[in-house]
Amino acid sequence: MTENYRQLAGKSVVITGATSGIGLAAAIRFTQDGAFVIGVGRSAARIDQATETIKAANPNSQVVFLLADLGDQDQVHELGDQIRAALNQYGYHHLDVLINNAGVYLEKKHITADGIEMTFAVNHLAQFILSHELFAFLQRSKSGRILTVTSYSHRITPLMLKRITNPYPYISFLAYKRSKLCNILFTYEFNHRFTSVEAFAVDPGLVNTRLVSKGDQGLFAWFGRRRILKGTSTDVPVTTLLFLSREDKIDTSNGYYFKGCQPQTPSSKARRRDLALDLWGLSSQLTGISCDE
Repeated sequence: MTENYRQLAGKSVVITGATSGIGLAAAIRFTQDGAFVIGVGRSAARIDQATETIKAANPNSQVVFLLADLGDQDQVHELGDQIRAALNQYGYHHLDVLINNAGVYLEKKHITADGIEMTFAVNHLAQFILSHELFAFLQRSKSGRILTVTSYSHRITPLMLKRITNPYPYISFLAYKRSKLCNILFTYEFNHRFTSVEAFAVDPGLVNTRLVSKGDQGLFAWFGRRRILKGTSTDVPVTTLLFLSREDKIDTSNGYYFKGCQPQTPSSKARRRDLALDLWGLSSQLTGISCDE
């Protein structure tokens, strides 16, 4: 074990997309570090497999999983209820860290039951809703944190909010890049509005994960799979997530966009307050909620 083993003892952590990739690796490391982890997945079979993997790595892991489709707003709201109930059940009346990790890359356009393009719905709106649902519990923590996994791909990305809910033409890699830009805009606007909870955007770098499904066809899916094979292990971004969760005080003088445990400068568009305000307004309109302290 590392010298930081059990450094998160007594802390509670929610990780979305925790059945594979960065999310599963984070769940393993966070439980080894002593945290109580609530994982979120969208497949019962993969939840069972992830639970076995985590328990195999650490038989004493404190971990529970919840099932939810983050593309369905009703299920995201219900997930908030279930997370609060699980925290109370296990004696945690606060939440220390919310890790918005779940994300999708879709070669073809899919529209959710709420009438919203799926990439934007899962990669941004679900995080917006869940952050609202768990805000009160995060406030009860001495250092509540929202960590949103974004991507370097947010750079050089056009953002037309009037068309983001049903983009035409639909181009998969642009839809994904736009959603990652939204992650950073959300993070910066959140910190403009609130002081009791801090939000950070985490750039994982190029990581070898299953984000691009083997079932997806097309040039961009093929290119994505080839490129991901050159990626680093999930240990790299998980180390940054651990750093941002362990430290009581984070130096934010250089911003809230982190990579490799260090603040980085996101694109100029990601730092535009007018875009952040417009995105916040659209998100509130689409979800029927407004996150105000």
